[in-house]
Amino acid sequence: MPTWNSRGLRGSTLEEFINRTNEKYLEHGLALIQKVPTPITPINIDKETRHITLAYFEQKSTVDYIGAVQGIPVCFDAKECHTDTFPLQNIHEHQVIFMENFEKQGGVSFFLVAFTHRDEYYYLRFEKLAEFWKRAKEGGRKSFRYEELEPEFFFKPNSGILVPYLEGLQKDLSLRD
Repeated sequence: MPTWNSRGLRGSTLEEFINRTNEKYLEHGLALIQKVPTPITPINIDKETRHITLAYFEQKSTVDYIGAVQGIPVCFDAKECHTDTFPLQNIHEHQVIFMENFEKQGGVSFFLVAFTHRDEYYYLRFEKLAEFWKRAKEGGRKSFRYEELEPEFFFKPNSGILVPYLEGLQKDLSLRD
């Protein structure tokens, strides 16, 4: 079971950027997106500062964010990648199942992948993820490469929006029509 002070917080900078983006989107009336808290069980608490120093995750989380964009239900997860190859082991099966069920209910699911070494963000459509996931399940490559991704879904910060993922969402929706 992962501990609270372990690898689980690696993407905290990306999440902070997304949180700020979500605040901007809310200010402009574009979206209402909430960070999904991960329930923890405290193990050690510093008696003087009353800070949790060790904790365990209570359950598997589903996605990092959930909400609505102009009446469209959305859920997404944020991942960082420091190379041009993204291991699918960084995405958990329960997340894929949740996102698949979310899509069946008329929602839009996606991943935001930060390619930190390139200073680029990528909007990974659920449909594209499902292709990679199926390939891995059938014995193929258990990762995807930067070159395999759809070029039109890469983006960079613009006009005060740190992670402007609504652009990717708009393109994703246009492919569904």
